Amino acid sequence: MKDHLQELPEPACCGAEDAPADSQGVDMPRLQNAVRELLAAVGEDPDREGLLETPGRVARMYAEMFSGLREDPRVHLEKFFTEKYDEMVLVKDIGFTSMCEHHLLPFTGKAHIGYLPNGRVVGLSKLARVVDSVARRPQVQERMTEVIADMLVDQLNVKGVAVVIEASHSCMTIRGVKKPGSMAVTSAMKGVFRSSVSSRAEIMTLIYGK
Repeated sequence: MKDHLQELPEPACCGAEDAPADSQGVDMPRLQNAVRELLAAVGEDPDREGLLETPGRVARMYAEMFSGLREDPRVHLEKFFTEKYDEMVLVKDIGFTSMCEHHLLPFTGKAHIGYLPNGRVVGLSKLARVVDSVARRPQVQERMTEVIADMLVDQLNVKGVAVVIEASHSCMTIRGVKKPGSMAVTSAMKGVFRSSVSSRAEIMTLIYGK
């Protein structure tokens, strides 16, 4: 198994979905204090009326955005079905929002996941759940793409996996070079999709329709 998969956290023992964020392994008081310090550092007054509740709001936002750090996305692939189907399976346009680890700004886009089964298929919604779980952590798009692909190979023993992710990065559109509309596209081809030019061309045609 790849090193970056081994580093994924063990699933946390969480309660109901509406449980407060601090019960899910997040140090909320520390996070709120950090937001207050940030506001003061940029020259704002964290005690003025409009900012009084901002530290709490930002803390809850980060707890949500980084909830994947306390989940193991592999659990969504534990249940599969034995089928003789041996043609491509593709789920397109899986929307997600993640966080760039370099500037802590969001990048938003869609993932396309295709695989060639080897006697096992997984529920289509599980692929979307894997994307959501992997997305909710600080990272780079390249790593996110590889993690999802390697996970499918390891958990489903498939003949091939193709993962293509396209996203718009706030760290490139609202700061720095400021290029709105720019998109980053990454891909990870495993198994038959790497070794066979025709299989790779077929899955890309299914994704982009060309």
